[in-house]
Amino acid sequence: MYYGYGYGMDPMYILVIIMAILCMVASYRVNSVYKKYNRVRSMSGMTGAQVAMEILRRNGVSDVTVQHVPGDLTDHYDPRTRVVNLSDATYGSSSVAAIGVAAHECGHVMQHQNGYLPLQIRSALVPAANIGSKAGVPLIILGMFLSISPLISIGIWVFSLAVLFQVVTLPVEFDASHRALVMLEEYGILGNEEVADSRKVLSAAAMTYVASAAAAVVQLLRLVMLNNRRRD
Repeated sequence: MYYGYGYGMDPMYILVIIMAILCMVASYRVNSVYKKYNRVRSMSGMTGAQVAMEILRRNGVSDVTVQHVPGDLTDHYDPRTRVVNLSDATYGSSSVAAIGVAAHECGHVMQHQNGYLPLQIRSALVPAANIGSKAGVPLIILGMFLSISPLISIGIWVFSLAVLFQVVTLPVEFDASHRALVMLEEYGILGNEEVADSRKVLSAAAMTYVASAAAAVVQLLRLVMLNNRRRD
């Protein structure tokens, strides 16, 4: 996520490029780690779907369903529909990677059940973040093209909502992974070594969120600096 606005190559722009490269590296790593541990079958033989349903049952959650969605690593929990969506690579797989991912999504369910504040904040930011990610940069470019400073400032503020969403996402994802690993071990779904393998998968996934948030923050700082430089 980087843009050049005709201001030439500057240190911040180089940093933005570096952050973009780190995002690609993080994405490659999570896919690599997932593929590695997706070949490691769990001793329990439970599939991702079965693990998700077992975790929900153990926590007395009866109003959340588990369903299959197409794609790889498209797993997510939708608090609006109360559905844990598990991808092709997770739903029917009994690997330690799939089980870790399924438990992670159930971690989000537990956050929702317990009123976890960062999750509530993130959910509230979704509409504004969607607007910010789509309209922020176009408003900034238009403002620069037309030399309308207030429009640039509005664009920066709108874009900052998308950045805030990514920052708030970090504690939500880390906490969901922590809850997942605790439940997998406590419920005896995975052995100690298997939990360690699942932790590696979830940690690699978490780094993609860290890299994306860092890149977004750097991009926002660059936009602010460019706007200040333009005023000067």
